[in-house]
Amino acid sequence: MEKTDIKVSADLQKFIDIFEPNKFKMLARGIEIRGIHDVHRSIELANALIERMKLKLVVNHSAEMAMYRSFEVVNA
Repeated sequence: MEKTDIKVSADLQKFIDIFEPNKFKMLARGIEIRGIHDVHRSIELANALIERMKLKLVVNHSAEMAMYRSFEVVNA
């Protein structure tokens, strides 16, 4: 994890603690999870975790992110 002065919401911190991403970058509104080998499966797992725990988070993904094997989890 990169050190920044960005405040992490309680929901986002719960997600990080449980999902345990190996490599992620803090963003102003959430995190970008990088270096995923199976992006589709990881996105499904992230969405399932968010739904199961009723977190106020959303998964964002685009074709550009797919090139870098990444996706974002941001505050809703």
